[in-house]
Amino acid sequence: MAMKIRLARAGSKKRPFYRIVAADSRMPRDGRFIEKLGTYNPLLPKDSEDRVKMNIERIQHWLAQGAQPTDRISRMLEAAGVLPRKERANLKKAEPGKKAQERAAAKAEKAAAAAEEAAAE
Repeated sequence: MAMKIRLARAGSKKRPFYRIVAADSRMPRDGRFIEKLGTYNPLLPKDSEDRVKMNIERIQHWLAQGAQPTDRISRMLEAAGVLPRKERANLKKAEPGKKAQERAAAKAEKAAAAAEEAAAE
């Protein structure tokens, strides 16, 4: 069975509240889970102790059993010191898209042509 440690959404509309759960990866996000491992309340300030509550002992147990944490949970576990920090670098994030690069190249070409014309006069 492919196990995941992930967030299951609770709370009402526009008031998110998440449970940190160990679940079979084939189950739906808010569906059946095996064990509740903690809570996450994104509405609380970042420095609040109650924002993220985790049962570290049980999380380590599930990690030892082969459960894979999702990206968001692995970041929370890294902040708590349970997992070592992963190197993350999205170097292409700051680059503009293909069409924007084409527009910029066309604009630069047009500006260069105008500069040559002005220099020739």
